[in-house]
Amino acid sequence: MTVRTELADRVLTVTLDRPDKLNAFNVPMLQEMIAAFDRADADDEVRAVVVTGAGRAFCAGADLSAGSGTFDYDSRSDKAPPELDPRRDGGGMVALRIFESTKPVIGAINGAAVGVGATMTLPMDVRLAATTARYGFVFARRGIVPEAASSWFLPRLVGISRAMEWAATGRIFDAQEALAGGLVRSVHEPDDLLPAAYALAREIADNTAPVSVALARQMMWRMLGADHPMEAHRVDSRAMLERGRSADAREGVGAFLEKRDAVFPDKVSDGLGPFHPWWPERPFTPLPDREAP
Repeated sequence: MTVRTELADRVLTVTLDRPDKLNAFNVPMLQEMIAAFDRADADDEVRAVVVTGAGRAFCAGADLSAGSGTFDYDSRSDKAPPELDPRRDGGGMVALRIFESTKPVIGAINGAAVGVGATMTLPMDVRLAATTARYGFVFARRGIVPEAASSWFLPRLVGISRAMEWAATGRIFDAQEALAGGLVRSVHEPDDLLPAAYALAREIADNTAPVSVALARQMMWRMLGADHPMEAHRVDSRAMLERGRSADAREGVGAFLEKRDAVFPDKVSDGLGPFHPWWPERPFTPLPDREAP
C-alpha cells in the first residue's frame, strides 16, 4: 500500500505512505489516491478530507527509479493496468478526481512538494504548509511540461505572472514564498501543522450542512471557468430554489432561532439535487497511438 486512510471525528486523513521514497508518485499511488477519494465521497460519515505525507516529505514528485526513460511510456516496465488509459497523464487523473470531490479537501503539506507533489495539491480547497515545506514546479528542468491540469489550476490560484515564473524557472522555493504568492493559506511549525488542518476540518464537520458544502465546492470551482457572472446567477437561483425547500434549510433556520446546534438530515449520498450536475460532460478524448518511425 502506498496510501493510508484513517477516519476519525468525521475527518478522513489520506496519507501518502512511501516515506523511504519521499512519497514519490507511482502507478499504485495513483490508483490508491483515486480509491481514497471514491471512499470519501461514498461515506456520509466523512465530512472533510485532510491529505498529508508520511515522514519528512509530502511528495517528492514522480518516482524516477525507471531512470532517464521515466516519462517515456514506451520504455517503462511499470505499465499502467488495462483499466487506465496509458496515454493519460496520471497526475491529471488524480487532480481531476480531487476536483470532482463532494467533500472539502485540505492539504497539510509537511515537507517537499515537488513536481506532481506540488500540482496534485492545486485542486485541494485549502493548503496549509509546514515551515519545512518546499515547493517546486520543476518540469522544465526535467524536459517535460507542467501536468496534473496545473496549467488550468495554478494561474487561477496565484495569477499568470507568478505561475509562469515558477514554471519557467523550475526552482525550489520555501513555504514563506508559497504563502506570499497565495499558494498556501498559512505556515505552521511541523508539530502544529496537522492540528491546524484538523481544526479547520472540524469547523466544517461540526457546523455545516454536508450537501450545502458539496454544492458550494462545485459551484466555486466550476465558476472559475465561467465567462460571465450570469452563469453563476443561473446556478445560484436553481440551487437556492432546491435547497430553500430542503429539510436542511428548515433545520438550519430553526436551530439558529432556537439557539441550538443544527443537526442536518440531508446526505450527500442521496444526491445534490435535480439540477446537479448543471455542466456538460467532458469525456476524455483518447489520444492517437504513436506512429511508428
